[in-house]
Amino acid sequence: MIQMKHVCKSFGKLEVLHDINLSVREGEKVVIIGPSGSGKSTLIRMMNYLEEPTSGEVLIDDVPLTRKNHVQMVRDTSAMVFQQFNLYPHMTVLQNVTLAPMKLQSASKKAAEEDGMRYLERVGLASKAHEYPQNLSGGQQQRVAIARALAMKKRLILFDEPTSALDPEMVQEVLDVMVSLSKENITMVCVTHEMGFARQVADRILFVADGSILEEGEPEHFFEHPDHERTQAFLSKILH
Repeated sequence: MIQMKHVCKSFGKLEVLHDINLSVREGEKVVIIGPSGSGKSTLIRMMNYLEEPTSGEVLIDDVPLTRKNHVQMVRDTSAMVFQQFNLYPHMTVLQNVTLAPMKLQSASKKAAEEDGMRYLERVGLASKAHEYPQNLSGGQQQRVAIARALAMKKRLILFDEPTSALDPEMVQEVLDVMVSLSKENITMVCVTHEMGFARQVADRILFVADGSILEEGEPEHFFEHPDHERTQAFLSKILH
């Protein structure tokens, strides 16, 4: 579904990603981990062209993303959940969830609201539909952001460290929603520091450090028998 071929990304003279080659299959759950500043967020943001590659190419369904076609292609295939919730403060929870289907997909208000309530129920927040974001906890706001992504009915959802801005006690409620999503036929790519979540949901884990994918594998092998010294050192700090 997604391919990255020899992708490099530089900001000025700083090369953030170097020669990334990656394929994600339809329905696959891929988790990206690694130290802060390793290029993880830049990598996932290039999957929907929020960042443009300096060189190399990104393809969705074998079609290269370009500056000209990326808005429509990404709109057709993917939704994204960010570190910050990016909810509109002047709109209710339900209005936040229904805005994109109505504006971008020409859904009727009635259909969008019926779907929106279903997705809010899905993330455990149907009772908050007519509240405003400032009245919700951080964990609840992020669950609204996930409902908003689901309401777009896309085959691919990208998660860029969705729990990193949350207080520790709110992390689990968001992870629980993501775990339930992982059991469906949605393609998920997630940047996270939550190792338990990675072990539980990933079909494949990528370890990114110094702008490169140093190691990838299934969770059991990755956590129990990592091959690369840098992966071993990272996990020894994180897991102990």
